[in-house]
Amino acid sequence: QVQLVESGGGLVQAGGSLRLSCAGSGRTFGNYAMGWFRQAPGKERKFVATINWSGGSTYYADSVKGRFTISRDNAKNTVYLQMNSLKPEDTAVYYCAASRVAWGTLREAHEYVNWGQGTQVTVSS
Repeated sequence: QVQLVESGGGLVQAGGSLRLSCAGSGRTFGNYAMGWFRQAPGKERKFVATINWSGGSTYYADSVKGRFTISRDNAKNTVYLQMNSLKPEDTAVYYCAASRVAWGTLREAHEYVNWGQGTQVTVSS
């Protein structure tokens, strides 16, 4: 079991940047791939990005490729999501999640076993 706590959300103007953090505790954080998902009001939760156990491999949704960067610091048990050139359509609650495997293009929510409580990101036009 991994406990995850997101932070860093907020209100930003279009074109701005935010950096989300996800602090983990519990089972060995550095052994597992991590992901970020987002959920807009009235819509299903969608994949944003994933990173393997070491941070050496990443994968992004097409909608954020080139604007968002996922990274991790296993010494701090933390995964990050740097979001640049934000758009109003990026508005959502952002969730981090821990998988039970070390690597893979883990784009589906069911491939993750532990979730944070979410942090709100609002991008104004």
